[in-house]
Amino acid sequence: MHMGGEGHQFHAMDFLVYAYLQSGHEADAQRVIDEVKAMPAKKDNMYGDFDPRIYSLATFSARYALEMHHWADAASLAPIPEAKDGVNSTTHWARAIGAARAGNLADARKDVAEIEAIHERLLRQKKTDVAESVEQDRQEAAAWVAHAEGNNDEAMKALRTIAEKEEAEGDEPVGIPAREMLADMMLDMNRSEQALAEYEADLKFNPNRFNGLYGAARAAEMAGKSEKSNSYYAQLVKTCDGSNSDRPELSRAKALLAQK
Repeated sequence: MHMGGEGHQFHAMDFLVYAYLQSGHEADAQRVIDEVKAMPAKKDNMYGDFDPRIYSLATFSARYALEMHHWADAASLAPIPEAKDGVNSTTHWARAIGAARAGNLADARKDVAEIEAIHERLLRQKKTDVAESVEQDRQEAAAWVAHAEGNNDEAMKALRTIAEKEEAEGDEPVGIPAREMLADMMLDMNRSEQALAEYEADLKFNPNRFNGLYGAARAAEMAGKSEKSNSYYAQLVKTCDGSNSDRPELSRAKALLAQK
């Protein structure tokens, strides 16, 4: 497009990592992340001193750990020293969610506090657009902390508000949808009927997401809706057809379908 921005390569990589993670090609997603790690520093001519490599390194690693449900890995992600505040917020977001879901509330609260500090600095610098994105990071991370503390109404309300905003704005499907997180939370609370409704609502906006399909199948299974459960498990297996993924969710889906 002759726009002179190296960032376009990383934007394409963003969608590639997303697609790999949804289709059972986790090793390919990891290879993209390793490729970014091996690259020298970049400068995107479109955005001044913005380094798209640093942004991609932080966001790809955060999303990989969370999408794979590797909570300990997410909680131990290291902030990148040369990253700007908005990018480091993503790392603290993943760390907080990982720690909260692993039951380490002390560390989760520390990372939420780091996000709050980043938000305040950005507001003082009048970087309102970035500050708004960072505030969403804080709200999502704080919701998982609240859930771990037993404040479920507060947690679900926060995620639902974010989900409605995402859907109204038509955000690109490269992150983790807030409605899927809401459904995950409900499933964790054994509210299978409610979780199923949220998974199905999100799959309309973000079709064929690995965790969305598995979550919907598991919620339907827990609710005693075997036909619907089998349909979602089959859809997950089909989406990952041709992959050599060893994710336990996919193995379980295949095993259950083989029994039918």
